[in-house]
Order: sequence, then C-alpha cells, then structure tokens
Amino acid sequence: MTTAPSTAPAEASPPAARGRWAPLRPLVLRLHFYAGVFVAPFLLVAAVTGLLYAGSFQAEKLLYGHELTVPVERTELPLSTQVAAARKAHPEGTVAAVRPAPEAGATTRVLLSGVKGVDPERTLAVFVDPYTGRVRGALEQYGSTGALPLRTWIDGLHRDLHLGDTGRLYSELAASWLWVITVGGLVLWFSRRRALRRVRGTRGRRRTLGLHGAVGVWTAAGFLFLSATGLTWSTYAGANIDALRTSLGQATPSVSASVAGGAHEGHGTAAGSGGGAEHGVGLDRVLAAARAKGLSDPVEIVPPADEHSAYVVRQIQRTWPEKQDSVAVDPATGKVTDELRFADFPVLAKLTRWGIDLHSGVLFGLVNQIALALLALALILLIMWGYRMWWQRGRGSAFGRPVPRGAWAEVPPYLLVPALAAIAVLGYFVPLLGIPLAAFLTVDVVLGEIAHRRGRRTYGRATAAQEHGGDAVK
Repeated sequence: MTTAPSTAPAEASPPAARGRWAPLRPLVLRLHFYAGVFVAPFLLVAAVTGLLYAGSFQAEKLLYGHELTVPVERTELPLSTQVAAARKAHPEGTVAAVRPAPEAGATTRVLLSGVKGVDPERTLAVFVDPYTGRVRGALEQYGSTGALPLRTWIDGLHRDLHLGDTGRLYSELAASWLWVITVGGLVLWFSRRRALRRVRGTRGRRRTLGLHGAVGVWTAAGFLFLSATGLTWSTYAGANIDALRTSLGQATPSVSASVAGGAHEGHGTAAGSGGGAEHGVGLDRVLAAARAKGLSDPVEIVPPADEHSAYVVRQIQRTWPEKQDSVAVDPATGKVTDELRFADFPVLAKLTRWGIDLHSGVLFGLVNQIALALLALALILLIMWGYRMWWQRGRGSAFGRPVPRGAWAEVPPYLLVPALAAIAVLGYFVPLLGIPLAAFLTVDVVLGEIAHRRGRRTYGRATAAQEHGGDAVK
C-alpha cells in the first residue's frame, strides 16, 4: 500500500472575522491567489518596462544632448529663418509642425512628416540652433511629449512589446487586473489584523507574508491610480471610457481650425506649395499673434492643412502647472479666429489629461519619475514575494496546494447577487477583466464537477469493496 506525499494545508486561515462581510473573505482569497498566479507575469513585464521608462527621460537628455542644447547667445533668428535652414538641410517630406526653442540654450524642432524611411506614425525632428541657424541633427520623434528614439523604443516595449495591436492586449490585461489584485490584497490584509504587527523576528512564510502585505498596503493607492489611468488609453476599455465621457459631455475639446472662404486668397503661400510652413502671413506673425493672446513657451505651430484651414498654435507644456491653451490664426490676416483655454476644459477632460501625464512621468518632472520607479520596484518585489509564499506553502520541491474551490457557495445571496451583478457590469466595460474571469469561472466549475464525480466514483468503489470484504483502493 502506497502513501501519498504530504501536502501543506491550502491556506492557514485566521479565525473567522465577525460581521456580514466575513463570508466574502474565502472568495476574495481564492480570487487574489489565482489572479496573482496567472496575471502576475503580465504585471511583472509591465513593471520592468515601466521602470525602464521612468529612467528614459534623464537618459534621453544625456544621449541626445548635442541635438537638444546649444550655447546661449544674445539674440535669436526669426523663426522663419530657422525653418528655412531646416528645410535646406532636409528638403524631403512636409512640415507637420514647428516647436520654437522653449528656453534659452534649447534648440528649435522642425517636425517633418512623409519622410522616406520614417515610420508614418512618427515625424523627423530637425534640430536647429535658434541663434546661428545651424542644423544640429535630425531624429525620429513620437507623440505629443516629444519622445525621441530611446524613449520611443522603451515606451513601445511597455505599451505593446513591439507587437502592435496584438501586443497591447498584454498591457490592457495587466491594467484591468491590477486594481482587482490590489483591492483583494487590501481586504485580506485588513481582515487579519494580527498580520499587521511587526515583521521583524518572524521567519519563513509568515515573514514573507508580512513583507508582501506591508509593502502592498503602502503602495496600494499608487497601483490603483496606475490601473485607472492605464485603462484610459487602452484599446477596449479606453474606447468605452471615451464613449462614456462623450455621452456625458466631458470629451476633450479642440480649437476650430476652419476659416470661412479661401484662407490664402490674394496671398502667396511662400514655401507652402513645397511642403514648407510659410503660408500667408508666415510663421513669425502667427507666433506674434499667439504671444499676444498669452500663449507662452513651450508652443507648437501646426501649418494649415488646406486653403480653408488656419494655423493652430498650442501650448505643449505637460509639467505642472500645465499649459494647454491653443488658438487658431488666419493665415491671410494674421488674426486669431478661435481660442481654447485649458481652464475651460470639462472636469473629466482635465482629470484625464492630468492622469495620463502623471502616469507618463511628466507632470511633476523628476519627482514624478522617481515615484513611478519606486512603484515599479515595489510591484516587482510584491510579485516575487507572492510566488515565494506559494512555494513556501508547499513541501520539498513542490508549490503549495491551491486555495480550495467552493468558497462562493458559502457567500449568502444578499452579498453574492449584488457582487455578481457588479462584476458583470465591470466585465462588460473592461473586457480584458470580464472575459478572462468568465473563462476562469467556467473552467473552475467544470474541473470542480469532474473532481466531484471522480470522488463519488471512488467512494462508491471503496464502499462496494468493504461490503465484499476487499480493499479496492491501494
């Protein structure tokens, strides 16, 4: 007769907490365990790539210092002269936008689109010395934050692992489940107050649990924020959030660039027909008109899209305090035709903007980036401690036994029904939460039924053997 290897109990449960919420604890424990086991690898990738991204801002300044900075001199050349110098060095493509030097010692960026060999989703940034007109170099740029090749590559790794739309599913899955794991961990931690006592002096799994729980509690708010803001620009949940904001009248507004009649009637377009930025009154007068409306640096000037469009000048400062005002300037007259102030944005549009910039590490500069790096490190440690606890709960070279199924059956209907309804609604609006959860529940129910039937058959054989004086189970 063989003896089965001993296994550790599924979970050393604390004394049952009193109160009507106590029956939920086993269910939360099971959800936290399985979500941690299966989603943690995706979270680990997001944390490691996020840590790299947090450090990419400073690395970018060092790596591209020649293109980004120049010796400070007394006077700057007219913006039109700087753009002409960039076009002479790089006549290919068309001018998509111009970013005048935002501060003393910085270069002007002339952004070119349609350049051969450059990703259509990116532009070629030509860096011009605003004092001498010399071209300092050219690099690909991505996004409104002005990310250069290093940060763009790391951002792509964090966002989609350089796998395109398919790869974005990984980051959306991580963001969809991060808040679930965080909330579950908080519920478990505060439902066993004894674990809140000191960690020093303890050993083994209890010490690991103490470290895991303490760090999780202190960083929970940051994880909830990262999850919520990450979902705002995800593929599926992000589309639902945008639709909800639009239905509530909280969509992000934009300045009107349309001009009644032909914008260039009776005025030369200068370099406009050759893909340049000089349309009508030209860049210098357009910039002066925007300055007169209070648009201080840093700004970006977008040339008219066609003869019925205006120049758009918008502030692009994403650090606090943000500068997001914009104006439209008629290229025929140099007069402002429309204004949009960030102060007039709907509340949810402002919160979305601030949330994305805080998540991206630009809102508070270096302090923001350090905070993101610490959160990423904390998440990496939590994942490692979580797997270590699973290992420590086992015996020898085996992981511990999973949390027993059937916890949902212990939850009274007055808690279970509202919880299922809330989960269904959340699963609909956050598909990469709902679909995996539904799949897990389906598999779990099927496996549970199979185990139940096998148990009944085994019990039946054992009973029959005993009745006949035999031993059917060895």
